[in-house]
Amino acid sequence: MANVVVVGAQWGDEGKGKIVDWLSERADVIARFQGGHNAGHTLVIDGTVFKLSILPSGIVRGGKLSVIGNGVVLDPWHLIKEIEGLRGQGVTITPETLMIAENTPLILPLHGELDRAREEAVGVAKIGTTGRGIGPAYEDKVGRRAIRVADLADPETLETRVDRALVHHDALRRGLGMAPVDRAALIAALIEIAPAILEYAAPVWKVLNEKRKAGKRILFEGAQGALLDIDFGTYPFVTSSNVIAGQAATGVGLGPGAIDFVLGIVKAYTTRVGEGPFPAELHDADGERLGERGHEFGTNTGRKRRCGWFDAVLVRQTCATSGVSGIALTKLDVLDGFETLKICVGYDLDGERIDYLPTAANQQARCTPIYEEMPGWSESTEGARSWADLPAAAIKYVRRVEELIDCPVALLSTSPEREDTILVTDPFED
Repeated sequence: MANVVVVGAQWGDEGKGKIVDWLSERADVIARFQGGHNAGHTLVIDGTVFKLSILPSGIVRGGKLSVIGNGVVLDPWHLIKEIEGLRGQGVTITPETLMIAENTPLILPLHGELDRAREEAVGVAKIGTTGRGIGPAYEDKVGRRAIRVADLADPETLETRVDRALVHHDALRRGLGMAPVDRAALIAALIEIAPAILEYAAPVWKVLNEKRKAGKRILFEGAQGALLDIDFGTYPFVTSSNVIAGQAATGVGLGPGAIDFVLGIVKAYTTRVGEGPFPAELHDADGERLGERGHEFGTNTGRKRRCGWFDAVLVRQTCATSGVSGIALTKLDVLDGFETLKICVGYDLDGERIDYLPTAANQQARCTPIYEEMPGWSESTEGARSWADLPAAAIKYVRRVEELIDCPVALLSTSPEREDTILVTDPFED
């Protein structure tokens, strides 16, 4: 049985939540492998809206094991709040349905405080973070001063870890004009939250390896999108972790041979939240129309997303860096009613046509899109569940996207509803 990795192939917000939920019916385990609670997923199931930030999207399905892997940075207070919210919506969450890797680093209040203070200090040079402490938490992980889930079980170890972290953080805070961390209050807060987190702690690497040997299907769920990857994204306007598919194995404790199919989630147009380059961004009525029709506001932040035409250059690039086997094309219905559609097929860089986004920030800023136009369609594609339900022009658009990104469409999503999906290739059976 195949194991499937789901990654966003643009700047995030591609509709991963719905696709992961849809695929989770075929999976036994759903494992989140990177990111924090800065990236939200919105699921619409039988008219009920579920908003998730850190919990894997499969949590709303009964009889599945959801896993938070070591590649994630975890805010324990946010996690408990999210669990309580879902329970209030009738979702059952127990240690049998949710596991947290013991070696998962924690996001502490001091991380969010540092995140926000830094953004305020740099002013116009800000990165555009959500201010939730994800970046500083990853810094502490790499700096070997993180507090991890397992540390919560031993107060003596916890105090040692806190002291090591505060040597670093109090020095930073002084430089930013901030008061030192209240050590006693932080330790007390961690001891108080510990039982609620440790209830779910487990050697996830061991559990998943056993599940794999038993022939269970594992669905690996990423957050954000490949263009926000710390190495291959539009640096420095990126997230603080590796987002591409290769991180799935490292982020839960499995070898790369555990990955059988990589599904890239791709919106039928392009959006971005926050700062950074966006060659195909629209500042006209078409851009406003895409944003309004697509309800382009962040699940967590409420921030308005920047909108543009589909950028085949970027998606071809992310399909290569993540080794995408097939894409799930989402929000096709948002394009309904456009008389003419445009696809970015290349960039003009100082008079030269190029077919990739360069690494240097000053070159990225000088890239202007080269468009190919296609006729739109007046019919509705919303709710389509087979190719026969789609207008001929919509099918031509999808086929042209496949050609330009050099990757086939495996799934096509035509609304936020779970069942409004056209299955071309089942990733679990490929």
